Amino acid sequence: MPTCRRKRVLLTEPSPELLAALRTDPNREVYYLAQTGEIFETYEAYVARMSFYRLKQFQCEVTGKSGLDYFEALASERQEAQTMHTRFPGPLKPAVLKAVQWQVMGRLDHLVEAVYDRFKDRYYPDERVLIDIQGDKFLARVIQVIPPKASAIASTSRASPLGPSSSSSSPLSDVEQPIHKLAEDLKIPVKDSIARDDPVQYVYRVQILDEEQQPGAGRSHDKHKGKEAAKWSGAVMDVDCSVMSRDRLTFSKSILRRFIRDCVDRAPAVASPWTVKPAIAERYGVNTVMPEETRAGVESIKKGEIDKRKKIWEDKEGPVTKKQRKMTAAAEEKVKALAAAAEQREREERAKAEKVQKHKEEMDRLAAEKKKKKPLRYPTEDLDIVIGDREKKAGMKLQRPIPSRAAMPFGHDMVTNEGFLMSWNFLVVFGQPLHISPFTMDEFEQAVRHSVVDPPCTLLAEVHATLIYNLRTVPFNRHSATLSLIRTQDDAQKDDDLAFGVSVEQLTSAMADVGNNWERAPLRHSEGREGWEESLVGCLKDHANYGNFPRIREILTRLLFAPESVSELSSSTAVTPASSPAPVSLSVPMAPSLRYYSLPPTDRVAILYFMCNLAISSKAIHVHMEWCEEQLTALRKEKIEVNRTKKQYLEEMHALNGDLKANATSANGGDEDAALPDSSDLSEVPGSDGETETPSAARKETRRTAAKERELARAKQASVKQALAEHRRLDEEVNKLERRLEGIEREFRKLLGSIRVKPLGRDRFYNRVWWFDGMGAASLIGSGGSVHYGTGRVFVQGPSEFDIEILQRREEDVNARRKEEEGEEGMLGVGEWAAYNDVEEVEAFVAWLNPKGVRELALKNTTQKWWSHIAPGIRKRTADLASNAKTPETRRSTRKHAGADLAREPYMLWTNRKAVNGS
Repeated sequence: MPTCRRKRVLLTEPSPELLAALRTDPNREVYYLAQTGEIFETYEAYVARMSFYRLKQFQCEVTGKSGLDYFEALASERQEAQTMHTRFPGPLKPAVLKAVQWQVMGRLDHLVEAVYDRFKDRYYPDERVLIDIQGDKFLARVIQVIPPKASAIASTSRASPLGPSSSSSSPLSDVEQPIHKLAEDLKIPVKDSIARDDPVQYVYRVQILDEEQQPGAGRSHDKHKGKEAAKWSGAVMDVDCSVMSRDRLTFSKSILRRFIRDCVDRAPAVASPWTVKPAIAERYGVNTVMPEETRAGVESIKKGEIDKRKKIWEDKEGPVTKKQRKMTAAAEEKVKALAAAAEQREREERAKAEKVQKHKEEMDRLAAEKKKKKPLRYPTEDLDIVIGDREKKAGMKLQRPIPSRAAMPFGHDMVTNEGFLMSWNFLVVFGQPLHISPFTMDEFEQAVRHSVVDPPCTLLAEVHATLIYNLRTVPFNRHSATLSLIRTQDDAQKDDDLAFGVSVEQLTSAMADVGNNWERAPLRHSEGREGWEESLVGCLKDHANYGNFPRIREILTRLLFAPESVSELSSSTAVTPASSPAPVSLSVPMAPSLRYYSLPPTDRVAILYFMCNLAISSKAIHVHMEWCEEQLTALRKEKIEVNRTKKQYLEEMHALNGDLKANATSANGGDEDAALPDSSDLSEVPGSDGETETPSAARKETRRTAAKERELARAKQASVKQALAEHRRLDEEVNKLERRLEGIEREFRKLLGSIRVKPLGRDRFYNRVWWFDGMGAASLIGSGGSVHYGTGRVFVQGPSEFDIEILQRREEDVNARRKEEEGEEGMLGVGEWAAYNDVEEVEAFVAWLNPKGVRELALKNTTQKWWSHIAPGIRKRTADLASNAKTPETRRSTRKHAGADLAREPYMLWTNRKAVNGS
């Protein structure tokens, strides 16, 4: 059984309520963990248990391997058990199991020692052994075991202990004799067992195996042993245990201990005997019914152990209050003697225990001192790092800058924020298969808040139209929402159950005439996707129900009904803004194309979130994800090639640098000397009166030498110029490769974001840090090197429930530390979102990260890797928000001017360049 922190992992038992439900509700749905057979009532309990099993904190009990998850440790134990059972001698198994059955021993090691001493020199028929013949070991099989009484007769037919057996055998050889019976009884001391049944007196008839089956067969380096193996191959001989042995891989104390531990079990009661597991006992013919004599002995040992503990307890707590029996003088003396002996034993045991305790305390003290002296290696677990005075004096930030919850698109509404982020990310990441151009999160937020019919919002129409086209390929059930509403009404048995004053009958009647052919309706881009609101209602009718969209009734009621006050405005272009409170009663049927713009943003986000979740399962998305996987593989290969080429160029540059340095050194030493002859032989200077002029032959030699030196100097200078030019060329190539590596990283982020969206990292308190820019269809750099952004900010998400559980397991008060280092206002709850909008805030957050921690070091490295794109994106967004900020005007004269101003908003200017017309 795998262990976790040196304790065996116990499987979860079904709750009493679940067992009771087996009788009352046998068809009740539960969550089943197939690997362990555990049953859970809730999905949360199932996921928590599975997450626990997936932690790399388990240890294989057999091999001692650690750092495994539960299933890896279980597989390791099973594999080791299978290997052990395969290696352990089969004929020896029944004898060992019969010996350990019903034995009372406190420790398994003592039982292993006793069994090993009994069977190390005893062998059984059909067992494979090693025979020592003239210093060489040969593998043989035991054919027959002749006990001591029979061996005395059979020995007359043997020529020698190692000689081949004669063809005739004694009459007793065919009679089956009991062998090693006394060895199987562990109650008999080892010395008595050997004296009464000496293993040396046994004679074993063995047959040497063929040459091919010998260990090391086929090796040509030992010709002598090969000849000997061929000589003894197939020979039958009688030997004793002095020349026999077992392979260490099949029989040793460690293997015997693993075999016994795998085959036996013991109850937790005092002095319980070791018992062979029933299935194994039945297979090897071990008696599973305890004999009465053995039972009496076990009960006697158990009673003695209980009386001993009772005596110790009475000595400490005092005798029990009952009448004392009258004793004779002899009995009293006997009791006194026993009490004195028991007291003496107790004093000795107490002194021994005190000695052991002192030794243990001394060892613990030495271990603690050693641990104190051992330096802490970084990076380590983030929460184990304590900021000291040295770091504080160095100016390390002690408190994390507080991320703004108000900066989120929907403030403190966690559910709507998460749905909004998921929807925007899905639409931008999968822009290629959805045929929709990228847009910023600010544009998406303003489009979701768009609340007027005229001018229409192109972004809203394109987003809904592309999702509707995509959901046409996803299987659906016709009239799913209608059936779900009727079924819910029947279950509730309330005819007067109204939502916004509209009954289920009224709602289903209004739904019957809207969006019936939504899967065939053409939503053409050239016509502004006209009719997408009705198709949206039809899509919700066939895809949604109370199970997957609990708010379906409320949203459909708002889409199909309007308050009475709005009927007067039916011909008008303006509708009640989404910011106004929801009407109490909706009674006037109205077209969805007019009613959609009165939906609050939370309902619009809920619709988009639902549609995006369905669209993930579409074929177009799956095909795109497979294409991204292929592109990622190609990018990985290209990155390897680019790095290899870059390394080669750098090595060539390094070699060129060495050559240039050598040329510079030689030039500095020889230029002046080479120029001297050139200046000296330009004129012929006569000598003094007593000297003769230089001969003409010497002058010619000097000129030739100077010419050669000048030629060498010019060649060396040309070589230096060529090397410099080559060095510049290689440097440019390296720069190109580095730019290509940067491009590969950007493309890798885009493609990987289409498969799985990963955070930048996690801080010490398991808060996840997200940066969504540059994924999927979005790009970080535009044409001409312009900066592009999607969100233009960094998001922080609170720890998950599982992370909170990890934090609570720590001994220290993590909440107090979070208040100190995050600030009470900056502590994010489970799944709560906040954001950093300014570069200064993000820089302060990065400065707060401690690189000594594993998580924060990885987060800091990733942030610095992408900082050249994060910071410009945040600044670009800040500049865009400042340039688009509205200046307050004194008054607006007409609605026409208001519509014109609205049409100039950035989100209204967005166009879909990837649009495909519907047909």
